[in-house]
Amino acid sequence: MTQKNSAIWHPFTQHALQDRMTKIVRGEGAYLYTVDNRRIIDAISSWWVVTHGHCHPHIVEAIQEQAGKLNQIIFAGYTHDPAEKVAELLLRLAPCGLDHVFFSDSGSTSVEVALKMALGYWHNIGKQRKRIVVMQHSYHGDTIGAMSVGARGLFNAAYGPLLFDVSSIPFPAGGREQATLDALESACRNESPAAFIVEPLILGAGGMLMYPAWMLKEMKRICEASDVLFIADEVMTGWGRTGTLFACEQANVTPDIGCYSKGLTGGALPLAVTLCRTDIFNAHYSKDRTRTFFHSSSYTANPVACAAAKANLDLWQDQGSHQRLAAVASMQEQQIEPFRADLRFANVRRTGTITALDLKTSDPGYLAGIGPKLQVFFKERNLLLRPLGNTIYVMPPYCVTAADLDEIYAAIGDAADALAREH
Repeated sequence: MTQKNSAIWHPFTQHALQDRMTKIVRGEGAYLYTVDNRRIIDAISSWWVVTHGHCHPHIVEAIQEQAGKLNQIIFAGYTHDPAEKVAELLLRLAPCGLDHVFFSDSGSTSVEVALKMALGYWHNIGKQRKRIVVMQHSYHGDTIGAMSVGARGLFNAAYGPLLFDVSSIPFPAGGREQATLDALESACRNESPAAFIVEPLILGAGGMLMYPAWMLKEMKRICEASDVLFIADEVMTGWGRTGTLFACEQANVTPDIGCYSKGLTGGALPLAVTLCRTDIFNAHYSKDRTRTFFHSSSYTANPVACAAAKANLDLWQDQGSHQRLAAVASMQEQQIEPFRADLRFANVRRTGTITALDLKTSDPGYLAGIGPKLQVFFKERNLLLRPLGNTIYVMPPYCVTAADLDEIYAAIGDAADALAREH
């Protein structure tokens, strides 16, 4: 059932074209249920955040228990057990060499924190290195700094006066990887930038563009050679999406600064962290108060959100979660394989538990005319799939079943049939 818009202004929604919203009343596992009790398969993990499933009992129990003890406390000058435990577990699970944890509340803010850490580091050690290097087609969030280091265009054209200049290197498309490495090496050598920020292995909102792990390793090597800080934006790629807990593991890379959010609480509550090396922390550590890291939000390290994160991290210490991850990746490969020979689709691809394919059309891109039609088609099939224009991707919770995936991919094929008949 859908309902007319209230006074709510929904994100990434053109209300002139979509005047009714689908009302969801509960979630369980890989499913969402509407007010009229229709079951919807959540094929994109509710915008990439749900990992082990909606309303996972262990996470729900932890939230309920913490809410009755301590629900909020200023995090400047105070601390609490849930945050301490989350930080301890994060440093145990994250790539070796990340030593400090800064809490925030969304992927965008974790990127803002990373950029400020990088600039603060150089400022505090007395070197004027201010430029940021980014990758073409990247997306790092919707706050000002995050937009500045993302691709310029559709998402941020109206806000150009607010954005700072960056240097951009090309996306390492197949066969053109060397051009990317050469561009990064040139930028690092000639511009003495403060940092390079990149989404490891997969560029999400830029179109689920994928590149190999060896490229990530080479980019880190180039940054190290020029003493350029390497920022890994694992907001989406973390928590198993690429087949390992963190994407950087596949390249045996430790970023200087890492950004993590989305699946941090299993999708239950908003929380983010930015992890960094000791020397970046030490550059801000001083009896001189002007060297303080000036960043916070009112809900930094909210105890209830941290309790959810702690419960989620508990699940990742269970080998069963990693086995489930491998099983989902295998099922995804089986499902996507037949589409590689389907001439209606191009660039059929998979990394870990994420698959993507581009439906051929005369107007590709985020504003492709078939995008809204695909959304309507999938909604009528009781599937939560939200294509990026003509790019259809599947990023399910790890509790998804083979039968669920059968239903999802059958609908993708049927959608292509329906659009072909229409044209």
